[in-house]
Amino acid sequence: MSRTAAILLAAGSSRRMDGAVPDKILAPLGGKPVFAHTAATFYRSGVVDTFIVTYRDQQQMVELSAYAPTPTLFVPGGDERQDSVAAALAELPDDVGYVFIHDCARPLVRVEQLIALHKIVRREDAVVLAHRVTDTIKEHRGEGRLRTLDRKHLWAMETPQVFARKLICRAYAAVAQRKLTITDDAAAVELLKHPVALLENPHPNPKLTTPADLAYLEFLLAGADPADLFLP
Repeated sequence: MSRTAAILLAAGSSRRMDGAVPDKILAPLGGKPVFAHTAATFYRSGVVDTFIVTYRDQQQMVELSAYAPTPTLFVPGGDERQDSVAAALAELPDDVGYVFIHDCARPLVRVEQLIALHKIVRREDAVVLAHRVTDTIKEHRGEGRLRTLDRKHLWAMETPQVFARKLICRAYAAVAQRKLTITDDAAAVELLKHPVALLENPHPNPKLTTPADLAYLEFLLAGADPADLFLP
C-alpha cells in the first residue's frame, strides 16, 4: 500500500509580522511554538508515514527539529512558497503515493480533518480544506467600476491541500515549464484540468500573517483541550 507524506512549510520570511516576532513559525502559542501545534496534530492523526519540513536557515532547522515528528526530512526552502513545495516534492521517498501540503502558519487544523482528507484523496486524487465566502465580494474593474461576484460559487482555500503524488508532481512540472506564479497548490493542479474536491471546514483555521493574528489564535486556542497540543 502506498505511503502518505506531509510537507510542512516553515521557510517563510515572516515579513508581514512587522518585527513583532522574528519567526512566526516559532512564535509562542499556548506555551509552545506555532510549529509544535501543527506537527503534533499531523502526528496524532495517524495518516502520515513520513514528514518533510522546509526550513529557512540552519538555526531555524535546529529549533524546528525539537518538535518534528519521526521520521522527518528537512529540506531548505526557496525564495517563494512554490519553490519550497517543489524542493520538498523532489525529495519524496519513492513509495509515497499521497502528499499533504500544509502551511505551518495554520496551527489549528484538526485531527478529524486530516483523517477525512486522507480518505477523500484516495478516491479523488486531489482535495483541499476550504470554507465558503460569506462576505460580498466585488471585482474592481478600474475607473470606479465594480462587478459583484456570486458568493455562492466562492470558496476560500486553506491548507492542508492533499494530492496523489504523481498528480501534484506533474502539476508542479507544468508550473515550472510555464514559469508561472501560484499561491496555492490547487492552482497547479488546475493547469492540468484535473478536478479538485473541497472539504468544507466549519471551524476557524486562520493563517498567522500579522501580529493581530497571533492574538486571535491564542483566543481560539483557549477553547481547545490542552492535551491535544503536545506530541505523545
